[in-house]
Amino acid sequence: MTAPTLVKLARYGAPPSAETDAPVSEDLVDDRVRLRRLGPGDGVRGGILLGPVLLLAFWFIGSATGFIDERTLSAPWTVVETARDLWADGRLQDGLVTSVTRAGLGLALGVGVGVVLALLAGLSRSGEAVIDGPVQVKRSIPSLALIPLLILWFGIGEEMKVYTIALGVLVPIYIHTHNGLRTIDSRYAELAETIGVGRIAFVRQVVVPGAMPGFLLGLRFAVTSALLALVVVEQINATSGIGYMITLASSYGQTDVIIVGLVVYAILGLVADGVVRLIARRALSWRRTLES
Repeated sequence: MTAPTLVKLARYGAPPSAETDAPVSEDLVDDRVRLRRLGPGDGVRGGILLGPVLLLAFWFIGSATGFIDERTLSAPWTVVETARDLWADGRLQDGLVTSVTRAGLGLALGVGVGVVLALLAGLSRSGEAVIDGPVQVKRSIPSLALIPLLILWFGIGEEMKVYTIALGVLVPIYIHTHNGLRTIDSRYAELAETIGVGRIAFVRQVVVPGAMPGFLLGLRFAVTSALLALVVVEQINATSGIGYMITLASSYGQTDVIIVGLVVYAILGLVADGVVRLIARRALSWRRTLES
């Protein structure tokens, strides 16, 4: 059995047998998909935006009819006008660039460390014995609880903010990638040993495809964790960013500016999650699931 055949087995989940050397019939797969009656049905184009649009419609109608008091929650048209003013004087885009940079650096650092730890713990019992315990301890301690300690270590500058975000990111990446590694069918490892696949080829052809669903799920949680940590660190001795703008607005009772900041955070989260879901859909297109 050849290495490409092993990859095919890892992708389609077929049991090891001589029949797996035959080419996979796409017609048979498509027939199963067409005949599926118990799934969630066909996807809704732009469905990810349906919920936010309905929420926005409720906000608009509630403000227009007086159901929502503008002293409690600014009207959408007021928020739009405020956003336009903030954009005109440069405050909004400056804060957005600062926030995206912080979140991106923390996310990249946390993902990198989380993947390395997951590989070390997932491919080695010794690595798991050393790494898994401390990560589980970190999992039980919210990253936000470590902020006082991080301030003492790194001060109140950008370094502390990036490390706080990274600590919130690495745990979901580690947990889901490690779980994806450990749930790879052991028969693939036996097959790889039988046909003489080396360690690097085994990781590239079996481990990476097998762990990819777990990693991408962890990435979705990681993006959310990064934004949650960003909201907090930008309200602690920050002098720039969307969080700083919100904190400053709360001191002056500017509800409309606060709503603008929250809408920006919401858009960032929605866009980031949409990008990850798109990547997952393309990277895992070989899977036949209810999502496909």
